[in-house]
Amino acid sequence: MKTVHIIAGALAALAMSTTAFAQEVTLRIHQMLPAQATIPAQAIEPWAAKVAEESGGRIKFELYPAMQLGGAPPELYDQAKDGVVDIIWTVLGYTPGRFPKSEVFELPFMVTNAADSSAAFYNYVMANSADEFAGVHVIALHTHGPGLFHSKNPITSLEDLKGMKVRGGSRIISSMLAQLGAEPVGMPVPQVTEALSKGVIDATTIPWEVTPSLRVSELVKNHTGFTSQYGLYTQTFGFIMNQDSYNNLPDDLKAIIDANSGLEVSRQFGNVMDSGDANGLKIAVSAGNNIVQLDEAETARWQAAAQPTVEGWFTEMTALGLDGPALYEAAKAAIAAESN
Repeated sequence: MKTVHIIAGALAALAMSTTAFAQEVTLRIHQMLPAQATIPAQAIEPWAAKVAEESGGRIKFELYPAMQLGGAPPELYDQAKDGVVDIIWTVLGYTPGRFPKSEVFELPFMVTNAADSSAAFYNYVMANSADEFAGVHVIALHTHGPGLFHSKNPITSLEDLKGMKVRGGSRIISSMLAQLGAEPVGMPVPQVTEALSKGVIDATTIPWEVTPSLRVSELVKNHTGFTSQYGLYTQTFGFIMNQDSYNNLPDDLKAIIDANSGLEVSRQFGNVMDSGDANGLKIAVSAGNNIVQLDEAETARWQAAAQPTVEGWFTEMTALGLDGPALYEAAKAAIAAESN
């Protein structure tokens, strides 16, 4: 009888050990920027540390910056969807046509600061375009802060942009640049440093926060923004998990992921972007660079010149059977709700 008890106890201990082992998981996070860049260092890494701590170490993370697991930035979303990696962070606009309803946030002069705009973007997607994220598990959705120009030659008026080769980060932004008179050059943000240094582009559109990691304030000395509560443009981002990686977690670990997902996490990623903007601007000022803020009259000229981009997007949405004006108003309402 004693032997039976010993065997039973050993089997129970083995079962508990096997269960505990099975409930430990290592998740790989892949993204495009250097580890020291704003979102990787100040949003993704703290998020992973918080989740790992709350799980008692049962969820572990491996962080792979700068496309270390291979592929190009436009492939990141599919790497998560197809299970090549567990979690990715990416620019949604790198996959043109994939998120037509969501890309409304990229239209000219739509967004304010990153924190409010990120919360608005998350709420807008959940209400209007969640179907575009079918097949993945959304952790956070966010924007960057007001987009602006960083250029070799000063941009002090709309005419200065004419014929200038300017990097655009998405099809909407490139369309806007063309409407404004520039020659848009589409490329993911990691290519900006080399493109500026080799003269492939004369200027780039990016927010302040990414300028330090790309050394933009060293490569160009002119930075042009707008006298407006709204930035020239923004780009949208997704912090996305493979659906099977999420589904295969035990319920208690799913609950930890859930508690670290959604609206407030999206807002926090936006807060990090805003902090990065302040830091990027400070570096440019310390370097003695030329900071241009266009006045209200000149800003209004740019807004009018960019309006055809909005009208063109409406036409594209109609061709897809979507109500572009209604989506545009829904996006503006979501932004207004967070900005009040």
